[in-house]
Amino acid sequence: MIRDDDAMRFLFVGDSMTIGRAGDFTWRYRMWQHLVATYGGPFRIVGPRTELYDTFANAPLSYEYGDPGFPEHARRHLSGWGEGWLHMAPVIGETVASTKADVLLISLGLIDLGFYTDAGQTAENAERFIAQARAANPGVRMVIHPVIPNVRAESDAPFAAECDRFNALLTKAVANLDAPATSPLLLAAPHPAYDIHQDTYDGTHPGPTGEHKLAAAFADAMHAAWGVGAPYTPAPAAPTASLSRA
Repeated sequence: MIRDDDAMRFLFVGDSMTIGRAGDFTWRYRMWQHLVATYGGPFRIVGPRTELYDTFANAPLSYEYGDPGFPEHARRHLSGWGEGWLHMAPVIGETVASTKADVLLISLGLIDLGFYTDAGQTAENAERFIAQARAANPGVRMVIHPVIPNVRAESDAPFAAECDRFNALLTKAVANLDAPATSPLLLAAPHPAYDIHQDTYDGTHPGPTGEHKLAAAFADAMHAAWGVGAPYTPAPAAPTASLSRA
């Protein structure tokens, strides 16, 4: 694939936990800060979208990030409120091709299991997503975060069971598909201290501490497996225009 520079290109793919709502910093912001501080080479954040979800308009129309110094070029992503593996599998190929993404940071599945598909169907869509991404870029790397069961799982036993079953199927799929002849595929380990009652604002969506812990899961997985960056160290949520370099 022809590249116009030698920067590593990261693409965030996710649902409402990744796009964030108006006023959020987002874990994408935390990861960008981490990469600026530790990556050690040129990189870009890529993707067709930059907006946050506006809960009042019930649409992704907001650009009011928690840090107004979060530069526009680093806000790019492919994530959506109410979108899951079902929605991303059909569009990931064209997105990888158009953005020339090298690394996909993926957090999907909860919305699928909650509203659209059972664990088996969700796992099939995840495998379809992986195949389409690789078809667009045979060398693309992917880091996938398991589903974090939300507050619904505490009172809905069948839903909790589906979350567990999907995570087991996802673990198996990653192990089977991460073969020597294919592009690297990595399953991130959820942060051991992630607590939906302390790290989210509603039992599902991450607040500031949850954003850091989600970013840490991806950062630590990439560092341990691929030597990318360094172990995650939270950066302050303050204007960071001076850190921008991509």
